[in-house]
Amino acid sequence: MSHSLMSQNLLSRLLALAALTLLAAGCEAPETLELSQPIVTIGKAVSNAAPLVGPIKGTMKADLDFDVSGDVFVNAGDTLIIQPGVKVNFLGDFNFVIKGTLLSIGTAAKPIYFTVKKAVKTDQVGADPAKDPAWQGLWGGILGDVTCPLMVIKYTHVEFGGGNVVVTPVSAGILNNKNTYPLFFQNPQGVFDLEDSWVYGSTDDPIRVLGGRINVMRNTFEKGGKVGGECINIKSGTSGNVAYNLFIGSATNGPKASNNGGKNPQTAVYFYNNTMIHCGFRRNSAGRGGSLNYEEGSRGLYYNNLMVNCKYGPRVVGSGNYLGNVLVVADTANLRYGYSLNYVDSLVLANEIYPTSFLTRPQATDLPAPSTFLPAGYRPGQVYDGRAALGQNNPKFLGFPLPAPVKRLADVNTVGTYDFRLGPNSPAVGRGYVGFVPYVTQPAIPLSLMYGATAINPPSKDLGAYPTDGSGNQH
Repeated sequence: MSHSLMSQNLLSRLLALAALTLLAAGCEAPETLELSQPIVTIGKAVSNAAPLVGPIKGTMKADLDFDVSGDVFVNAGDTLIIQPGVKVNFLGDFNFVIKGTLLSIGTAAKPIYFTVKKAVKTDQVGADPAKDPAWQGLWGGILGDVTCPLMVIKYTHVEFGGGNVVVTPVSAGILNNKNTYPLFFQNPQGVFDLEDSWVYGSTDDPIRVLGGRINVMRNTFEKGGKVGGECINIKSGTSGNVAYNLFIGSATNGPKASNNGGKNPQTAVYFYNNTMIHCGFRRNSAGRGGSLNYEEGSRGLYYNNLMVNCKYGPRVVGSGNYLGNVLVVADTANLRYGYSLNYVDSLVLANEIYPTSFLTRPQATDLPAPSTFLPAGYRPGQVYDGRAALGQNNPKFLGFPLPAPVKRLADVNTVGTYDFRLGPNSPAVGRGYVGFVPYVTQPAIPLSLMYGATAINPPSKDLGAYPTDGSGNQH
């Protein structure tokens, strides 16, 4: 039996075992697995004696550096595993094209890096965005092709990606002479798992999903998109959970859900317990920008999200022509939401907690309470004066003072030394809704330290990505 076939069979058996374990547990949300993480080797070691280019498979061994001098391919049926401490350095505008399986399994002590050697982060407040390498697309992306069945990325830094494809497209769904995405997945039958990782910068969307069963949990997104782009832009054929993520300084929204694209199943995603800080200010179009968004037939729910100084509150899109853009309504009959905290320092932002010309319906469970600043008889989408909401319900972060410590809200786009954990007297403590379980995809995403989700966290009694019991985002 060939090595490739042996790897496939091993992977299939492990996936089946993990799926049976999940099914046996029923639909309750799983607890975090308290198991030590082994260093797994598959096939032969990938050599780092020369820069990588062309097809590779096997194991990138722990703690080694690898240079990349051309597009790298993991062919259909092959598996590449990246062990803790590996650093992948791109020497130009090249991609990792995944037609088979990718397992990038770092640890908290030894994360993995996809980066550029000489790139220097420009994270000081007030830095010139035109010169920021975060938005220059210094390499391409980790591109899951239509045959990719499994992409698992844990404790991994993905930095400075989103470069321009200047030759024949290397992956389906990527257009010639257009920017790529640092992370790209497009198999509705496949699994995309991103956990406990960091995504820094991008020319457009840091993550684009054109179908897949997804688990995007406990990650940190900084500087997503240059002048536009959602941190995670989800299209048709996608289902799963986006939870316990920190989105800071996104060009447009943190997460966005759409059923555009004509794939099955219908987009169904749950956005819950995320923290969104100063999003939406690099997207100049009126009505476009920052926090979370459902549109074009997408369904699901959003609960327990915490927003601070975002350009717009949650956008539920209705039909019609809006400022020259033809918008298609979300599946509002199958969209549930509430228990949001939206803190703003600016009257302009207060007037868009419930965005003008959109269908977002105020919920009595939201903070600040809609009744305290919306006029009697308010209808979704109408103009209102939000003055009474200014500065209300300060979330009292442990290490981020409010009002915001900057002159321009757009200048807050990285974590740096900020600490977004909740103080003991925060109004976000104890205000969460726990009356639902995470979305269970069909078939279910397997629970596995290597071949699926380490954990799909249930909702918290606290709002945002950092519950006071320490169960959420660990960054």
